Amino acid sequence: MQLFFRTVGEGEAVVILHGLYGSSDNWYTIAKHLSAKFKVYLPDLRNHGRSPHASSHTFDDMAADLEEFFDQQQLEKAHIIGHSMGGKVAMLFAWRYPQKVNKLIVVDIAPREYISLREPNDHVLQHMNIIQAYAAVDPSTYSSRNEVEQVFSQYIADERIRQFLLKNLVRDEHGHFRWQINVAALRQNLPALMAKINIPDTARIQVPALFIKGERSNYLLPGDFDQIKQIFPQAEFCIIPAAGHWVHAEQQDLFLQKVQEFLTRP
Repeated sequence: MQLFFRTVGEGEAVVILHGLYGSSDNWYTIAKHLSAKFKVYLPDLRNHGRSPHASSHTFDDMAADLEEFFDQQQLEKAHIIGHSMGGKVAMLFAWRYPQKVNKLIVVDIAPREYISLREPNDHVLQHMNIIQAYAAVDPSTYSSRNEVEQVFSQYIADERIRQFLLKNLVRDEHGHFRWQINVAALRQNLPALMAKINIPDTARIQVPALFIKGERSNYLLPGDFDQIKQIFPQAEFCIIPAAGHWVHAEQQDLFLQKVQEFLTRP
């Protein structure tokens, strides 16, 4: 798959993978800061941003897309930063192609499953609500962004989350509003996105790795650290205070400091 991507800077390669409902645009400010020392690649993952749509959307799919992206850009090796869904892709890629990964930074996600069919947890319920909101609101029937936002607010009450999700509202070639993400594919594949990634419990991935947790987030918990350390023996952990799941946006300066320290360390 030919992923759309942005690039900025010169130097050692850094590839940043965004999270669910996101795009390369969400990480451009971080990339600009890193571009003083690195060449930063910002791909849109499949079914997101300006990349192609496909009916299947699994971590195996996205890891394969990333391997193809490395070949297309002639990247022999790169640092990889992955947030949330992108963090799971990064971990799986590091398992499959450790020779292609210089250092790995995983932002606020663990390799475990996040779904329980018998007792849906907060993560699953939140994402089910978001997908239902996207599916319920047909933006092509509205003439202004304010109208779409007003209707969307009936489904997503949190203004911060709503503004992030509404970044997927774009106009088509005829000037009509549409959702940029592939809502149908993400809805169909949501159980796969909540599942554990396909890394064996016996795997030992010998890649320098930093796992960054938002203090207020429940996506990555201190209880996950032992499992992560088993799979990534070189793993280090950092907790960013006063930050939730979107660590890089909520505590940008401290996040950048930790990332730059890790990437530039010999």
